[in-house]
Amino acid sequence: MEYVKNLFKKTGWISIVGSIIFAILGIILICNPEGTLQVIAGILGAIFMIIGILKIIRYVTSKGKNNFYNYDLIYGLTAIVIGIVVMLYMNTIGSIFRIIIGVWIIYTSFVRISNAIQLKRVNSKIWIYTLILAIVMFLCGLYVVLNSGTIIMTIGGIMVAYSIIDIIESIIFMKNVKAIM
Repeated sequence: MEYVKNLFKKTGWISIVGSIIFAILGIILICNPEGTLQVIAGILGAIFMIIGILKIIRYVTSKGKNNFYNYDLIYGLTAIVIGIVVMLYMNTIGSIFRIIIGVWIIYTSFVRISNAIQLKRVNSKIWIYTLILAIVMFLCGLYVVLNSGTIIMTIGGIMVAYSIIDIIESIIFMKNVKAIM
């Protein structure tokens, strides 16, 4: 029983740390939206290109090993092309980034709704606050996914708001671990 209680508390702390990191990313997006997208696209493109170069080097160095199923050359060339495409189409990467963030917020809101149901089941009086926060999180996530005109700064603001809501909900959950047990 004590093990499960500690596991719940550890999960709560992990959620809080994740939310703080998410908030920091949101603040960075608010402060420098265009620069942030360029840096993300540049890093992602460079990673693909480095992986591609390493795969090609691996293919060339293993030339004497007549392995019929060695696709390192193909993987390497493909990774390099992906890296170049990512760097050239950073605006599209921004749209994909927006959708991924929105879906993550929606998923997290569903987890929080499940937590609210569990809190209600154990007659905790704070279940309604958790449910309200989860619904607000869901609406924020839905806005991010559906609004293609959402500017990067708005995404950053929503990320910060989501993080604050998530931290509050995690603290409420951790304070009620005994009731859940």
